[in-house]
Amino acid sequence: MIIELLFLIAKGIWMTAVVTALSLVFGIVGGGALCMMKTSQSRVLPAIATSCILIFRSVPPVLLLLFIFFGVKIGAFRFDPLSAAVVGLGLITAANMAETYRGALLSIHAGQWDAANALGISRVYRFTDIIGPQLLRVSMPGMATYAIVLLKESSLASTIGVQEIAFHASLVSKQTYLALETYLIAGLFYILMSIAIAWIARAAEVKMSRRVAR
Repeated sequence: MIIELLFLIAKGIWMTAVVTALSLVFGIVGGGALCMMKTSQSRVLPAIATSCILIFRSVPPVLLLLFIFFGVKIGAFRFDPLSAAVVGLGLITAANMAETYRGALLSIHAGQWDAANALGISRVYRFTDIIGPQLLRVSMPGMATYAIVLLKESSLASTIGVQEIAFHASLVSKQTYLALETYLIAGLFYILMSIAIAWIARAAEVKMSRRVAR
């Protein structure tokens, strides 16, 4: 029976991985945009970025997912469960990544910016070749930690019908009345996936540390 439970709940692993990965990519890119807006010399952009960060870090993830799935409608367009989950969790991730990036930027010595200016390096190459790689290296531990948090928060996508691990665990529990065994197995899958994320992040951090100067 345990083997059967394993296979039934394992059906949600792929969808859990998809929600986590897409939301993380959304958050990494969106967080970079928010960080650039917040550190901009404009009078308007920092205020907009600060407001977005405050809102999306304050609203409970489940409420944001429910709002996007049930409340957002643009003409005939409505979010399906997967896209609503990715957008909702991605917005929250972006808000947290923006603060991670900002902290990483503050850790980079100001002299590197001055040196790049003195050498006449353009803003684009200054970021892609000098500041960007260091920013990514410094941000990697925080990014990995939040990826594990995001993996756990992906279980909330089951509330809007995304068929990930928690969704299948709930379904199997109701069908078999083996709640304890079912949720222990589901928890084991989350633990194993968290270990995999931590291992991948650690390997990436070591590789990057060898290539990027401190």
